[in-house]
Amino acid sequence: MPSLIDLHSHSTVSDGLLAPEALVTHAAAQGVKVLSLTDHDDTAGLAVAAKMAAEHGMQFINGVEISVTWRRRTIHVVGLRVDPLYAPLHDGLEKIRAGRHLRAVGIAASLEKFGITGSLEGAYAHAQQGIISRAHFARYLIEQGYASNMKSIFKRYLIKGKPGYFEHHWAELEDVINWINGSGGVAVLAHPGRYDIGRSNMLLLLEEFRNLGGAAIEVVTGSHTVDQFQEYAKLAHMFGLKSSMGSDYHGPGHGYIEMGRLPDLPRGCIPVWQDWPEAQSLNS
Repeated sequence: MPSLIDLHSHSTVSDGLLAPEALVTHAAAQGVKVLSLTDHDDTAGLAVAAKMAAEHGMQFINGVEISVTWRRRTIHVVGLRVDPLYAPLHDGLEKIRAGRHLRAVGIAASLEKFGITGSLEGAYAHAQQGIISRAHFARYLIEQGYASNMKSIFKRYLIKGKPGYFEHHWAELEDVINWINGSGGVAVLAHPGRYDIGRSNMLLLLEEFRNLGGAAIEVVTGSHTVDQFQEYAKLAHMFGLKSSMGSDYHGPGHGYIEMGRLPDLPRGCIPVWQDWPEAQSLNS
């Protein structure tokens, strides 16, 4: 049976391969009934995606995935049910996007020191709508034959200690949660299993996230293992946080899992969508 809800996905507005309309159509074909588009640091695709979702008889949730620096580490916070016109959120995302270009210049300069040229132009060629990310550099490096897949490229070139790494300061966690909550949205810590920060720091992060007004964590997400589903379900319970789920789909061959293939939340989890009118059919 397909999973009916997917609260984390990406389009060409950030680093996905499908335009917002095509992403929604694909989700519908996979059996998804409630979808959120959560592009990195940008809400430009929400209006057209919502319109397409209505044509497919789907419920659509406005979303965004925001880049945060926490103790010199990059984490991501998903905002669900946000108002993209809320001025502090709109202006904050605009500043982050401007920072993305500066980081891209730094990544390209780092790669050039190791003899890899043309990466800035090559990455932007893959960034169809302007916003630039490490995924676009990865696609250029694959195109140039430096590795055969995204995972290998990131491991060899784009993480800390590797040729293409460039340290960049994103938004503050407190500011991001305030933007999301102020817009009427819900702040969700994205894919916590991907942060290599150790158990003690994870507990500190979750405590700070909750105390600042964070509401939920992604328990079931494409990059989590079965064991991590249970681990983060327990941590959600420990910190009084709700649980979210999403594929983190980026397009054919560029995601952790296909849309509509996620398992249910572990027993005992309180779904972040529990009281949402858009998701009432999932609670029956």
